[in-house]
Amino acid sequence: MLDLGRLKALHAIAVHGTVGAAAEVLGYTPSAVSQQIAKLERETRTTLLERSGRGVRLTDAARLLADTASQVLKLVEEAEVALEEQRGAAIGRLCIGSFATAARGLLPDVLVRLTELHPALDVRLTEIDPPYATEAVARGELDMAIVHDWANTPLPVPASLSRAFIVNDVAEVLIPVTNPLSRKEFLEPVDLAGERWICQTEGSICFDWLERTFHGAGIEPVVAYRISEYRTQMALLAKGIGVALIPQLGRGEVPDSVRAVPLRPTPTRRLYAVWRTQASRRPAITAALDVIKQVAV
Repeated sequence: MLDLGRLKALHAIAVHGTVGAAAEVLGYTPSAVSQQIAKLERETRTTLLERSGRGVRLTDAARLLADTASQVLKLVEEAEVALEEQRGAAIGRLCIGSFATAARGLLPDVLVRLTELHPALDVRLTEIDPPYATEAVARGELDMAIVHDWANTPLPVPASLSRAFIVNDVAEVLIPVTNPLSRKEFLEPVDLAGERWICQTEGSICFDWLERTFHGAGIEPVVAYRISEYRTQMALLAKGIGVALIPQLGRGEVPDSVRAVPLRPTPTRRLYAVWRTQASRRPAITAALDVIKQVAV
């Protein structure tokens, strides 16, 4: 009989492309993953990996076995869900992914409450950006993720996932008080033409929102400072540098030298929880969803 752990190692290599990447996801060393594959090759009497430059390539037999492994792993998860459902208790390990501001502004209270209500549940948290989070949930590396998108920048969600709305998070333009625009009651995109923006890098949801919003008003935003972390953005603003759009969730205290001004129309990002549909009956998933929604109110 084929060993499930060895099948999982082969499946991870097939999904992530290298032994090193598979090891990182599985929490093993590359050497341990290689040993698992070597044992699987002896069990099947088949060559599964071939050298390709500095990496490896799956043989045709390995790809066939990896596809079968994917189906087996899904069946195992279904069995685990059924057993946990029968027990009627949120138990076992629950791996949650979250983008940075939700990890800071929402998840600490969620983790505390889950521990109080479900002491047998081992909750793990990983900070990860939404596009990568949905992929990680679909691959089974995470059980659930907290993600976000904007109305004009929707986040693609794999068909194998379910999602539930959590809360809307309003964003405001943060401007140093030395900038005359900080004295306005509210701002429109046209007011910000020519301002030097602090924003995340290209490819991020926030960057895409900024471009789409201002392009819609016929304005090319000047992104002068490409900073991923909101707290670093705030540090620049406190020194009188740039303008930024920062959501309220996880923002923290705004320095006296900076003012938050509403933007019209109001930019709002939507927070969702996503999980694999086949795990929807799992008590740990339903318990986490309940707590997340309670804390987010």
